[in-house]
Amino acid sequence: MSWLSSVMSPSSELLFQLALALFTTLIGFQRVVYFISLGYAGSVAVLMGQALYRSGGKLPLVVMAQCLLLVLYGLRLGSFLLLRERLPSYRKELADVESRSGHIGPLRKLAIWIGVSILYVVMCSPATLNIERYLIRQPDAGTVAPSISVLVGVLVMVGGLLLEAWADRQKESFKRQFPSRFCDVKLYRLVRCPNYLGETLFWLGNFVCGLSAYTELWHWAASVSGWVCITLVMIGSTKRLERKQDERYGSDPEYQRYVQTVPVLIPLVPLYSLKRWRIALG
Repeated sequence: MSWLSSVMSPSSELLFQLALALFTTLIGFQRVVYFISLGYAGSVAVLMGQALYRSGGKLPLVVMAQCLLLVLYGLRLGSFLLLRERLPSYRKELADVESRSGHIGPLRKLAIWIGVSILYVVMCSPATLNIERYLIRQPDAGTVAPSISVLVGVLVMVGGLLLEAWADRQKESFKRQFPSRFCDVKLYRLVRCPNYLGETLFWLGNFVCGLSAYTELWHWAASVSGWVCITLVMIGSTKRLERKQDERYGSDPEYQRYVQTVPVLIPLVPLYSLKRWRIALG
């Protein structure tokens, strides 16, 4: 008998995950930005790590891969964020973030804490629902062939994770050598925000993984809301980065040529700015 069927229902499992996310994101009360950085990375790793452990290795390999990719995503992002704080080029940015968030009062912090914790749970819900599908609705999961959507989704997740990690590494290496210049090398010659593109693809793949597991309205509500919200967050992050880079490099003719010729988020698509887009989060 699976842990999920013997201990709790799928809906109560989500409540359990919410409790874990709330605990993990407590770090945001130390520094507000941690709600959406270290708290984000830590929540994804913790939620999927405990789910994978408690599944007892009874999942199809591709579903285990989906969960493991989410754990790796959280661990990679968390380690990257910790290392980034040590970079001289990031210290001023961190100081700016702290100055902007200094006015946030306790009630607003409480709202952010609860809101992001719910978001992280629904973002991970496609994997949770896949576990529920194979351990409860199909208890003979080891003999059931996974749907094509899980296979496709895992491949997209792998591609997105590799793209984001590669882009972060390239930018970090570049900034160590040229802390005062905008990054326009390697992947950044094809698209200005390859790391955000990678993250968007990763979560798209996670959503696709669960398509065959969405059998009730609340399944769709949870998974779609998580996917839409993180996509809008990525659009908002792109907008903020555009404005920040305009402030730093706007008077540089090379930068102006760069932003007018290199797409902002999707390679080969002549979309050069998201600054005027009003649909965004963050």
